[in-house]
Amino acid sequence: MKTKNSVKFAIIGAGSVSFAPVTITDILRSKKFERVENIEIYLMDILQEPLDISYAYCKEVAKYFGRNPVMRASTNLQEAVSGADFVITAIEVDRYHYWSQDFHIPRQFGFRQIYGENGGPGGMFHFLRNVGPMIEIAEAIKKYANPNAWMLNYTNPEAKLVEAVAKLTGINVVGLCHGVMGGMWQLCQILDIPWEELDAEAGGLNHFSWFTKVQKKSTGEDLYPLLKEKEKQMDWLAHWDEYALPRLMLRTYGLWSHPGANHIGEYIAWSDELLASTKIQYFYDPAELDPWKSLETTPQFVYAFGGDPTNRPLFPEKNKKEKSSADPAYVRTFSLNGEEPKGSNEPGVPIAEAIFFDEQITTEAVNVLNNGYIPNVLDKMAVEVPAIVNGKGIHPKTISALPVAVAAMISQQGAIHQLLIEAYQEKSRRKLLQAMLLDPTVSNYNNSVALINKMCDMQSEILPEMNW
Repeated sequence: MKTKNSVKFAIIGAGSVSFAPVTITDILRSKKFERVENIEIYLMDILQEPLDISYAYCKEVAKYFGRNPVMRASTNLQEAVSGADFVITAIEVDRYHYWSQDFHIPRQFGFRQIYGENGGPGGMFHFLRNVGPMIEIAEAIKKYANPNAWMLNYTNPEAKLVEAVAKLTGINVVGLCHGVMGGMWQLCQILDIPWEELDAEAGGLNHFSWFTKVQKKSTGEDLYPLLKEKEKQMDWLAHWDEYALPRLMLRTYGLWSHPGANHIGEYIAWSDELLASTKIQYFYDPAELDPWKSLETTPQFVYAFGGDPTNRPLFPEKNKKEKSSADPAYVRTFSLNGEEPKGSNEPGVPIAEAIFFDEQITTEAVNVLNNGYIPNVLDKMAVEVPAIVNGKGIHPKTISALPVAVAAMISQQGAIHQLLIEAYQEKSRRKLLQAMLLDPTVSNYNNSVALINKMCDMQSEILPEMNW
């Protein structure tokens, strides 16, 4: 094993209540990085108060594991990335406030937007809000970080942002998502086999990925025939929002797609009929509420439609609403309370270990520019494929060609990616309009123009300048 005596991690978006604590824990509980003599963890966020809370938690976790890293925290991006080996990014400003707009406003104009995180018109505005800060971070990495530094990105919309960063800055960047692990868990549940027996491989677009191989590890048996048989036996209403759409995809295209209807459905026009929670995500009564008047009135986000609705509390606790960690009115104190810190189980730190110590591993999914890794999908668009990782970097694997219809749907999104990047570079609402009119969930020219104007007005404080 290659040994080095120092490593620096920069965590950008470290004020996050969900992302920062588990990422800090991943680094500090690593047995491999424990052997590094000098380890630095630099926390950076644009808001000081939540950053201070993450910093205090970082010290608490280090004490728990008996570690003594150099720990710093500030709002200075240059200091954070200076000399860094790994820059981990998970940024978002007032996430649920703007995301609720991504979800609702396109539907007000008649478009079949079901989620608004990665695909559809909502995903386009999500990209435009995050691309500027992501390029700023990438340029800082290029200028101040170690020459071979890696950006390990968790920020959505993953594929669009990775493609923009890679094409506009040329730095080492990879997008990471645990969606494929969720898809593998689905397969284990349906096939009724233990996790250790599943040998699966998937590829496609982030949140719109397809299993090209499903085998039994001990025998090499192709499990797709059994999967199709089991699917026919399943109750239609069981886990509807997770399984209904992938089941029809399997019947239509012959492959299992993941992670679930609310994600893969963003990329197709007819998915809203197969997502029960479209009616309750960010539900509000317009006669009683102006939902975007302030952060306090943002409707509560409902991730999935499940459980027993008759068993929900009649009067939820007052401040139970899930809000953005970047909201200055919402600051949460982390504390271990004597319990072991919880990690993320995300692939970022294992990938960093493999690169830093030159130890080869396989990782189930990375988001990178397509260089023939999916043979019949648009070249140079960001795709999600498995990869080998070692001291020389991340080496994506080539997977089998996808069904023609699936490859066409993914390549169409690649064209949208490129138009969005050009829209950002040129500050062009017209290029944004071109991207929107390509999207399968969009059906009307006049309403597309009106939607762009409406969203650019509502989100003017956070969107880049965009002109006709």
